[in-house]
Amino acid sequence: MSASGTTGVEPVMAAPWAPTDPSSALKITNVRTICTAPDGVRLVVVKVETNEPGLYGLGCATFTQRPMTVVSAIEEYLKPFLVGRDPNDIEDIWQASHLSSYWRSGPVLNNALSGVDMALWDIKGKRAGVPVYQLFGGRTRKAADVYVHANGRDVHDLEDRVREVTEAGFRHVRVQMEVPGMATYGAYGSQIAPPPGQPVQSGRLAIEQKAWEPRPYCRQTPAMFEHLRSTLGEEVELLHDVHERVPPMMAIQLAKDLEPYKLFFLEDLFSPEDVDYLRILRAQSSIPVAIGELFVNQHEYVPLVRDRLLDFMRVHVSDIGGLTPARKLATLCEFFGVRTAWHGPNDTSPVGHAAQLQLDLSVSNFGIQEVMHIPDRTREVFPGTPEVRDGAMWSNEAPGLGIDIDEELAAKYPFPEHPFNGAWPEIRRTDGTVIRP
Repeated sequence: MSASGTTGVEPVMAAPWAPTDPSSALKITNVRTICTAPDGVRLVVVKVETNEPGLYGLGCATFTQRPMTVVSAIEEYLKPFLVGRDPNDIEDIWQASHLSSYWRSGPVLNNALSGVDMALWDIKGKRAGVPVYQLFGGRTRKAADVYVHANGRDVHDLEDRVREVTEAGFRHVRVQMEVPGMATYGAYGSQIAPPPGQPVQSGRLAIEQKAWEPRPYCRQTPAMFEHLRSTLGEEVELLHDVHERVPPMMAIQLAKDLEPYKLFFLEDLFSPEDVDYLRILRAQSSIPVAIGELFVNQHEYVPLVRDRLLDFMRVHVSDIGGLTPARKLATLCEFFGVRTAWHGPNDTSPVGHAAQLQLDLSVSNFGIQEVMHIPDRTREVFPGTPEVRDGAMWSNEAPGLGIDIDEELAAKYPFPEHPFNGAWPEIRRTDGTVIRP
C-alpha cells in the first residue's frame, strides 16, 4: 500500500484538457520509431502522426549505444500514453510524459521524450507554415557558425588537415592528434582497448588492442598547440576535446599549460562526476570551458550555469529531452553569460541537426555549433538535411524542422553488426584499469 493508505493504483480519469468535441480536434493517431544506419551509425527517428491527412512530425531519439531500449520506451510506453492527445499541447505533453515513468531522466527516457518533443515542434511549425525558429521568437542571425574536426598522426599531418578545412571556408576547427602507440580519442589511433591479451571478436569484426595513459597525452598536447599557433597564426579558432580522460588535477595543469595558445574552448576537461573541480579551475585559469556532453539531468548543469563555472553549454539536445528543455536551458545560460555549443556528432541524426539549427538561429547567446560531414547517402535518406557552407549551417526555410525521411530508402540500411551491440568500448590504462571514456 502507498503512504496514503491506498493500493497505489490510481483511477483512470478523463484528461482535463480533453476537447468538448473530440471528433473535430487535431490529435495524435500514432507514434512510430524508424531505425536506420545509412553510413553505419545507428540512428533512431520518431514519427508522430496525426488525424490531419499528411500532417506528421519527425524527431531525433538517437542513443546509438542503446538504441533498442529507446525504441521500447517509445513504442511500448510513450505511444499508448500519447495517442489521442492534441499535438498542439507541447509543454503539457512534455511535462506529463516526463513524469509518467515516476523515476525520470537518464539517456533512455530523455531520448524517447526528445523524439516526440521535436516531432511536435515540427508539426506546429508545419501548421503555422513557418520554420520552427520563427515560433521561438524569430531569427537572430542569418546562419549558425560551425566547427569541424581535424585529426592528425603528428603535428605536420594535423597542420595539413587544418589548412584543408580552413581553405574550404571553416573558421573554427577542433584539433586532435594521435598519441603514438596508444589509444587516442578523436584521432587516427584506435581508442578501443580490451583487457590485455584479450582481443575482442564480434563476427568478422576484430578490435585492435591499445591502451591509454594520460601523462604522454598531457605532455604532447601543449606542444601540438605550440606548433599549430606558430604555423597557422592567430586567425583560425582552435578547439580541443579532453573527453574526461585525465585525472582532475592533471587536467587543471593541462588547462593552464594551454592558456598561451588562445583556444576558442577546451571541452570536457572533467567528467560529470568531477565537475566540482571547475571551481578550482576557475580560480587558476581563464581558459574558456565547454562542458555538458554527458549531462542528462538539470541538477548537473543548472549549478554550473548559476555559478558561472563554464563558458559554453555542450549538452546533447536529445539526451536532455529535446527542444522544449533546451530552449529553457539556453535562456538560463543567457542570463549568466554562457553561450550555447550543442553537441553535434555523427550520432546525432540529421533530424537532430535540423532541430538544433532552429535553436542556433533564434537564441541570442549562440556560441558555435559542432557539425560532422553528412555523406550523400544519409542526405538521400533525409531530404532537407541542413546545408553547411561558408563555415556555417543554413536553414532551408521550409516549415517545421525543414527535414523529411524517405522510409523506403531508410529501410535499406538496417543497423549493422557491431561489437558489444553498440556499447562504447572499454578504455584501459596499461595496467588494465578501466577509465572513463
